[in-house]
Amino acid sequence: MNVLILQPPIVQLNTAYPSGAYLSAFFKSLCHKTSWLDLSLELYYEIFSRAGLAKLFSLCSKNALSLAEKAENSGDEATAFNLRRYVAQKDLWIDWIDFITAMLRPGKRDSLSSGYENAHRFVFGAHVPRGSRMENYLANLNHDLTTDDARALASFALADLADFIAVAFDKNFSLVRYAESLTVSESSFEDVAKGADSPILKEFYIPMLNRLFFEWTLHKSPEKLLVLISVPFAGTFAAALATGRFFKTHFKDSVFVSFGGGFINTELRETNELSLFNYCDAISYDRGYASYKQLIQEMEASLSQNSPGDFCHAFGARPIFKLRQFAKLADGSISVIEPLSDESSDDYKRAVAYEKEVTSSLIPDFSDIDFSQYPRLIDDTNPMHRLWSDGSWLKAYMAHGCYWHKCAFCDVTLDYVKGYCPTNIQKLYEGLLSQCREKGIYGIHFVDEAMPPALMIAFARENIAHGSPITWWGNVRFEKSFTRDVADFLAYGGLIGVSAGLESATGNGLNAIHKGTDLHSIVGACCAFKEAGILVHAYMIYGYWWETPQDLINSMETLRQFYANGLLDSCFWHKFVLTRHSRVYKEWKEGKIEGLKPIDPQEKQNAPLFAKNGLHFEGEKKSEKYGNSLDYSLNQWMHGEGLEIPVQKWFDFQVPRPTVGKDFIEKLIEKYESRRDENFKKSSDNPDKKFWLGGEKIPLQNGKIGWFYMGEFYTAKKNSPDSAFRGRGLCVLP
Repeated sequence: MNVLILQPPIVQLNTAYPSGAYLSAFFKSLCHKTSWLDLSLELYYEIFSRAGLAKLFSLCSKNALSLAEKAENSGDEATAFNLRRYVAQKDLWIDWIDFITAMLRPGKRDSLSSGYENAHRFVFGAHVPRGSRMENYLANLNHDLTTDDARALASFALADLADFIAVAFDKNFSLVRYAESLTVSESSFEDVAKGADSPILKEFYIPMLNRLFFEWTLHKSPEKLLVLISVPFAGTFAAALATGRFFKTHFKDSVFVSFGGGFINTELRETNELSLFNYCDAISYDRGYASYKQLIQEMEASLSQNSPGDFCHAFGARPIFKLRQFAKLADGSISVIEPLSDESSDDYKRAVAYEKEVTSSLIPDFSDIDFSQYPRLIDDTNPMHRLWSDGSWLKAYMAHGCYWHKCAFCDVTLDYVKGYCPTNIQKLYEGLLSQCREKGIYGIHFVDEAMPPALMIAFARENIAHGSPITWWGNVRFEKSFTRDVADFLAYGGLIGVSAGLESATGNGLNAIHKGTDLHSIVGACCAFKEAGILVHAYMIYGYWWETPQDLINSMETLRQFYANGLLDSCFWHKFVLTRHSRVYKEWKEGKIEGLKPIDPQEKQNAPLFAKNGLHFEGEKKSEKYGNSLDYSLNQWMHGEGLEIPVQKWFDFQVPRPTVGKDFIEKLIEKYESRRDENFKKSSDNPDKKFWLGGEKIPLQNGKIGWFYMGEFYTAKKNSPDSAFRGRGLCVLP
């Protein structure tokens, strides 16, 4: 069986999305010929190249000038100016685009157009294209302009072009998501499917697929082709539809197309949309390992028996775990084939056991990926914020699912959250290190729902034993497990940054969302990470069903104090979204949640909604007015500005004053420092728990020794107790 794994556009451009790596490793373990292609990266170069921009401008220049005229007539001089500037400078954009993309590809500068020789011209030259984002960057520099700014300027040049495309050619276009708003809006499948024919997909993506798979269409393999299309986000679904339709059109019965991924798992859990199967043959839920193993067995059995080429017969005859297929019956109704719904059955238990076995041992396979081709964008000067877009990270997980899986807002009823399964850390480390060496990429981004502290310690221990070649970061839970000792050890073992959900920075808010931690523990974890030199990012949520203006302002004030005291490096505000798979919705159905009144989205007549995970609730729009001020103030705080401004001053309407004490976080920091120092006085008789991270101890006069740790020089008497070395190079793990 030939297996082709595809990641449709558009996902984060700086590195490969991990689902393909795990699926590739899985099918290779079953001895199938497997290929993995990142179509998101392919489309990026299809557009942002000399030929691509020449085609783009030929398609949209006339429309851009028409839009400019309309903007001018309506008094929008800025939009008119910018649109005309792009068209007037189109030859400059075409001439410079190869340099721009090469500048964002640090590992691949082997031609004249991509060398640093042109960086001076690009930064200082008078005959270089400019857009609004580039000009804003130059206008707000806090240092003298140098050629070191070329990569940042190239990043903003790319963003400027993306803005132009979205205005003049395809309103659905974005460098991070494509047609996301269309997919997640209250639309029928017919409306959503129109996104598959949007201008970028029609004019660039489909021609690209024709070019990439031209030889395949001429010389079809005698073996059947299983095409797996990953749909992690709503913004990849339109391209997934276009991709599935392409393969079903060109390969017909010789291909079987399956959709899977995060968007499928959450939004299409209960879909009965028959038209979907004009684009795919099946949708796969959750991890998919047991599903696909059974599917391939059914396919091969069918083919060996000379059954018809339509693979629907292959798995319609016998049950397939976690795969769903629809068949239109003679009476016009839709039959949903999803056996093994009985979780007490032996077949189900065997399938679950198999998935756990695979999950715990599978090492993602990046062998098909050329990391030198991935752009590294500098979209912000904030060092933690940049980790998401800068750096070619290998993505992996320490554990599938979340070890807490109790937060009220989270999809705790679905496998990707509730199906907690840790990996074998020693095997994971060795497998990742091998691929790091092969690819020359020594950075790992762990994409866990939350990395378990014990597994983080185990990974750091493996890394230290190998000389700490790997740099890594990922998502955690802010909790008391992250003491100063643990944070120091993790930092020494390569950890550079953590992101975690704070969600509500008030005690009653944390209790309301079942966060399972408190502000004492959260502040303590942040303190420990920052003392260890680890970057810290927090996720915030506003607009909860229970939240009052006072709750929100108190949460905002507490967040300000986190920044004022140096505990956070970056943050995002997200608006609360009620979902069908969340804990709060489940408890509401059980009559346990007072004050929440869900509202089902309105369906159009004869056009049922396609994506049905998101719900409305009474009062949800009351919080919308806060969004812009929350985002703007946070952006200022992330860059060290405006921290002295009272939080209510960020709003242009009346809001309550915070009731949080101005020294609230300072007092929690003092409590942390007291607990830390008391802990440092304690010793341990177990040598296996003691780790010296301070390098060589240098003999000094008067029976003293000296050593360097975290840039500081310390001294102590040679036979001093452990307390003299704690926090200065000696850590004692739990």
